[in-house]
Amino acid sequence: MAYVDGFVAAVPTANREIYKQHSEAAAAVFREHGALKYVECWGDDVPDGKVTSFPMAVKRKDDETVVFSWIMWPSRQVRDQGMKEAMADPRMKPDKNPMPFDGKRMIYGGFEMIVEA
Repeated sequence: MAYVDGFVAAVPTANREIYKQHSEAAAAVFREHGALKYVECWGDDVPDGKVTSFPMAVKRKDDETVVFSWIMWPSRQVRDQGMKEAMADPRMKPDKNPMPFDGKRMIYGGFEMIVEA
């Protein structure tokens, strides 16, 4: 089965269009380096929690929106190589495509798919 990288971040709500442009540029790079799919979702119904929640996980501020994203790869091996190549790609450098959010509060991880329906 495929392999998935998942991401959750808090993005300044005013940066929605800039974030979309940043993501579209990144998507092209990841696709060129083996990703099957690149998805960005802008939070619409993301409630605060009492114990845990997406907003709490990324320390969302009042003027920010939670985004949920994933990249699908054919395998962990393709992901490891593709991610390495994508991160070395000059189009991903901060001077070419700066992150319009605080990357220190982004959470992410790699996941082996076990069910796909």
